[in-house]
Amino acid sequence: MSDHYTMEQEEIFSKVMRAGRRTYFFDVRSTKAGDFYLTITESKKFTNDDGSYHYKKHKIYLYKEDFTEFKDTLEEMINYVIDEKGEEVISERHQKDYKKETDDLPQAAEQEKEETDTSNFTDVEFDDI
Repeated sequence: MSDHYTMEQEEIFSKVMRAGRRTYFFDVRSTKAGDFYLTITESKKFTNDDGSYHYKKHKIYLYKEDFTEFKDTLEEMINYVIDEKGEEVISERHQKDYKKETDDLPQAAEQEKEETDTSNFTDVEFDDI
């Protein structure tokens, strides 16, 4: 096995954050020299037409010498978004009580069916016309 593969396997501390179809992995790892660095991996699930699925992953390696600037920049960007748009999620699909429009169709169809009273209709056949 390569040293790179062995190095990637040395997880010191890990956390997982699930966000819809995406999962974020935060892993503290060790360098060959015994120092620590952070990897942030985004994994997104994609479903194929046949029902099978695959994941696409993107990884960021963050080393200690960049922690302060990275944290400051991330905090600045987060504050900008919150200051400009607030903390409320605008996209309804990301809200916890989000329902697809198709989820409401059976209920709407049933309600429409109840509202349509056919007792006053007369049966007409094409021969009658």
